Amino acid sequence: MADSNEMSINLVVLGRTQTGKSAAGNSLLGSSDFESRLSPSSVTTRCSLGRSGRILGLVRRKGRESALRVRVLDTPSYPHSALSKEQVRDTVRGALAQHFGEEGLHLALLVLRADLPLCQDESNDAVQLVQELLGPTWKDFTAVLLTHADKAEEAGYNEDTYLNSASSTLLSLLNSVQHKYIFLDNHNSIIKEERNIVLRKLLNFIQKNNYQVLLKHNKE
Repeated sequence: MADSNEMSINLVVLGRTQTGKSAAGNSLLGSSDFESRLSPSSVTTRCSLGRSGRILGLVRRKGRESALRVRVLDTPSYPHSALSKEQVRDTVRGALAQHFGEEGLHLALLVLRADLPLCQDESNDAVQLVQELLGPTWKDFTAVLLTHADKAEEAGYNEDTYLNSASSTLLSLLNSVQHKYIFLDNHNSIIKEERNIVLRKLLNFIQKNNYQVLLKHNKE
């Protein structure tokens, strides 16, 4: 935390190639810090930290408004088209220690595409990475971010009908993280109101977790 009238939250985005991790990070920051484009290979090859400006109107502490700052760590995809799983895991682990070792990590966002079915092997890969990075309490510090929700809407699905039709693999994953999930459109620029809705949901997850953090001072 920076000062008594300012609150910071630390997030990391994790997921497979072309799920929209970097675009989601940009949406949360209200910026274009992270490179995001269609590509036949993995775009992100290293971890990168993005920081938002002061965001007002979302947080009140001790009866008065506080500014919110969001920090997002973008990561290479897992699996990756050019890096081994071990290289990705070690790169992300090092970046988490470097950037969040002092304040800790509030939430890992596991990014999945709402317009594609989640299969068991994909889920196993994703959960394996999160478990290795966050440890046995990973479920308390992980939320699922379902990107390309606009495409699901175009196909006639709202949130309820989507979940009613979702694969058992996805439903099992959502159940394991205590139904911490958010649907996110993948338009080129998310409007301020939509961004604030997403940030309020993230703040609610963090509040329900009593503002606990992981990986703080996790250095040997």
